Amino acid sequence: MNSPRLLVFADSLSFHGPDGPHPADDKRIWPNVTAEAVGGSVDMFAGFGWTARDAWWSLVGDPRVWAELHHADAVILAIGSMDTLPSPLPTYLRTGLRYLRPDSVRRVVRGAYLAAQPKLAVAMRGKPAVLPAKLTVRYLDDIVEALRALRPSLPIIGMLPGVHRAASYGYVHTAREGATAAMKAWSRRVDVPLLDLAAVIEPHILSGRGNPDGMHWGWEGHADVGRAMAELVAPLLAKAGPGAAT
Repeated sequence: MNSPRLLVFADSLSFHGPDGPHPADDKRIWPNVTAEAVGGSVDMFAGFGWTARDAWWSLVGDPRVWAELHHADAVILAIGSMDTLPSPLPTYLRTGLRYLRPDSVRRVVRGAYLAAQPKLAVAMRGKPAVLPAKLTVRYLDDIVEALRALRPSLPIIGMLPGVHRAASYGYVHTAREGATAAMKAWSRRVDVPLLDLAAVIEPHILSGRGNPDGMHWGWEGHADVGRAMAELVAPLLAKAGPGAAT
């Protein structure tokens, strides 16, 4: 088999290190750790706060993704964690704050919301979440259906939501349990293996060895996730055999 190419859809957990965001070719971020472990390369499409919905929009709306699909030997859906975070404001309002004008108004409103967010997350017990579990599953379903229509034998791997200890969210993460159960049921139904991200990263995060924001990881965490994902991906690449990409 030629050097395998991995196509990764991801949120900021995949490119944010202990000191902030890093470029996609930084060898320390977990997608590159995985690619190196399986002797391949990775193409990552990702963004801050990306949910399963954003991954779907990327799949159907980005022509660079369409080009990479011809060459990918496996697709990793490293999304779902941000879906579970508290969002006291509806997503369309929260994401719309960036469009407020003039700039001074935007800064004041955004600052006020960020100050209130931890208290609101606690008061509202983490509800609503950024994306309800049923919608996370719906968009994951849409992605897998589209990928299999184009590449029926293409290996697809998903990822369960991780954990956080972020003061910016009031240390609240009540939506994770329900989302994890829903994604596990979906995984069994569509036969897509899932990396249990929380099992891998929880000791790293809860011990305070990650990013000071309590959300993102240190390089040790990236290495752990990268190796764990490689263990999941490698047998699927071997089973697909040479010439899987078209």
